[in-house]
Amino acid sequence: MAPARHRLPRRSRTVRGRIGLVRPGSAHPPRRSTRLVGALSLAILTAGGIAHIAVTGVNDSISRVDAFSGIENRPGPTRGTNFLLVGTDERAGLNPADKKRYHLGGTPCHCTDTIMLVHLSQDRTRASIVGIPRDSYAELPRPAKINAAYAVGGPKLTVRTVERMTGVHIDHYLEVDFTSFMKTVDVLGGVQVCTTHPLKDSYTGLDLPAGTTTLNGGEALQYVRSRHLDGASDLSRMHRQQRFLAQVVARVADGGMLANPVKLGRVASAVLGSVRADQDLGTTDLIALARGLRGFGPGSSEFTSVPILEMEYEVKGVGSTLRWDNAKAAKLWAALRQDQPLAVRRPASRHPYKEVEIPPSTIRVQVVNGTATPGLGTEAEQALRATGFDTTRAPDSATAGGVKRTVISYDPRWDRSARSLAEALAGAELRPVPGQGPVMRVALGADYRRVTPVRAGQPLPATVTGDHFVCP
Repeated sequence: MAPARHRLPRRSRTVRGRIGLVRPGSAHPPRRSTRLVGALSLAILTAGGIAHIAVTGVNDSISRVDAFSGIENRPGPTRGTNFLLVGTDERAGLNPADKKRYHLGGTPCHCTDTIMLVHLSQDRTRASIVGIPRDSYAELPRPAKINAAYAVGGPKLTVRTVERMTGVHIDHYLEVDFTSFMKTVDVLGGVQVCTTHPLKDSYTGLDLPAGTTTLNGGEALQYVRSRHLDGASDLSRMHRQQRFLAQVVARVADGGMLANPVKLGRVASAVLGSVRADQDLGTTDLIALARGLRGFGPGSSEFTSVPILEMEYEVKGVGSTLRWDNAKAAKLWAALRQDQPLAVRRPASRHPYKEVEIPPSTIRVQVVNGTATPGLGTEAEQALRATGFDTTRAPDSATAGGVKRTVISYDPRWDRSARSLAEALAGAELRPVPGQGPVMRVALGADYRRVTPVRAGQPLPATVTGDHFVCP
């Protein structure tokens, strides 16, 4: 059968609200990757309550792989169920038009560029999703990056490596590639993502406007593959994947979809028929999940990644790797083994803090009202001061009052401060002015709506629940 064309209507773009997600700007060499929405959606779809007929009807279409036979000295079973979800850069079945349109050319490396460990609690009320960076230092037994395990020894070596490094028993293995990812997103009717800034990546072809955008399968693949949007590279890409998966959970958990057996069957067929799974994942397992995970939603999921001690750990013959913080990681793995939640439960904030590189208190800001709205400069200046910026407390007013877009003028010597300020002013244009000095000058335009609260720190909290990621 010829591969299906991934053709949804072009992006449906609606700006409903803005939450901070990613920062632009980076210049790292391209790397291949693939995503896990198809595999995780399998678990979430059953969590949503797929009927017996929807599961049994497609069980025989699941491609099987031997992921466990012959592995010795495995960790003991834990409460709950642990899935190892991996993504490969295989692109068999993609038609030439999609390869060109979504920048999917090149030769695959036959490796796992994405690895996630998913724990479904014993009471089926929580999914804990831990991202494992592809560049993590590992021993296979020779020193290597963990993503090399698949290329060297396939699923078995990948499972064995993760189990030995985490001490967590893997119950099931799921694997997706480019084609299965795109098919899954398309059959869901697209998935929304949110960003405060336009996102562009010439390597993947990603081109998103600020606001909320509904992506089809190919566009979603561009979004989760992009790693040239900020300096954190693979780690930020992993966080972006987690946000996307939270949106998938929200999409699948929608009441209308769960109440429609026909649509559920169609989605289940697409998802279950486009992944590779271990030989023991059968109909009985899926139906047990379906019965136990009713009511599962975004707030039921929690996301984190392995704590990193050293970002550029040089290994002879391997290159730069990521070295785990073993003390902190041990607590993470112990929580999974003990079936304990990872996140501190708190209500989702509609306007969460955005993390920036430079502390706002060290950034001097002069506000100018470039609009004809009286008092707007004072309002913006007070909002910037409230979130920590060192404002001049004397906003000026432009005489013409015809500025359409907010502009941040800055001296290139303070470019990192300017980018941090831009995170608080969604959609603002950055305009370098050599010799201006350390004070940032903000000319408010007609597009100004509000100041997004920011603070210095890591790109994301250590662990967050999925409802913090869902588009408003």
